[in-house]
Amino acid sequence: MAFVNYATKNIAIKIVYYGPGLSGKTTNLRYIYARLEPESRDDLICLETDTERTIFFDLLPIKAGQIGDFKIHFQLMTVPGQVFYEASRKSVIKGVDGIVFVADSQIPLLDANLESFDGLRRNSMEHNFDLNFIPLVFQYNKRDLDNLIPVETFNNLLNPRKLPYIESSAINGVGVIETLKEVARLTVPAVKKNVLEERRIELEMGEQVMEEEVEEVRQEVKEKPEKEAVQEVRVELEEPVKDEVKEEGERRSGKEKSAVLEEAIFIPESLPKTPPVRFVKMKFKSQDDIEDELERLAREFKKENKN
Repeated sequence: MAFVNYATKNIAIKIVYYGPGLSGKTTNLRYIYARLEPESRDDLICLETDTERTIFFDLLPIKAGQIGDFKIHFQLMTVPGQVFYEASRKSVIKGVDGIVFVADSQIPLLDANLESFDGLRRNSMEHNFDLNFIPLVFQYNKRDLDNLIPVETFNNLLNPRKLPYIESSAINGVGVIETLKEVARLTVPAVKKNVLEERRIELEMGEQVMEEEVEEVRQEVKEKPEKEAVQEVRVELEEPVKDEVKEEGERRSGKEKSAVLEEAIFIPESLPKTPPVRFVKMKFKSQDDIEDELERLAREFKKENKN
């Protein structure tokens, strides 16, 4: 679920790149990192544990425009694809807002793709969310190679619901940005709906509390004329709530427009020189420590970009 900070008006949307080992998940993030302007993204962070020789996962925070008054950024993450990192994958998809399933198109790896997708289903159930209601985009990667799994086979086995899919060659940058835009196109409206719904509930609860306080004040000022007492209460308690409800109603009626991703994420057509990927590696003792650090990083990035 997206991190929302109403005080600073920031939203962090979590997108996870899931798939079998060496399917191209980290390659996607590296290419995105290289194509984005420095002011639009942070460092590419790699979290490791002492017992895992490979990267636990990669985290790339990027700015991505606004939803109404809220500034949004994406946390792009990968999961370790190797089979024996099942526990790590469970940790990473906790609270996910959107998923990109990166499939390896080589025929010998068909079973690995199917096994990885089955693992995604299991992990989503353990975190009590239905994969059918999470924005999901398929990326059929390595289409530049020979001896490939047909797209029709992928769609029949992995994507019978006919969800969006992108044919890609991540190592050459083909289909990478298109995949990011597609998953963002699906995810942003869902997050926007949830944020506005949560805000509406908060306002309704606040209005209920105000009504209770009104009644308490009425009891306290019984000795005053009833009309005068009620007038005082309304001035002190009801008007701010009405203003908030009115303001929220304007948002929900569409008077405030959310940013379009294509405009929010500036990706130049060409770069004079591909910037080096800067990795920030962090090591931890346990997965619990990594989960705590993940939440801290989300809050920290929002704080840094609140202006």
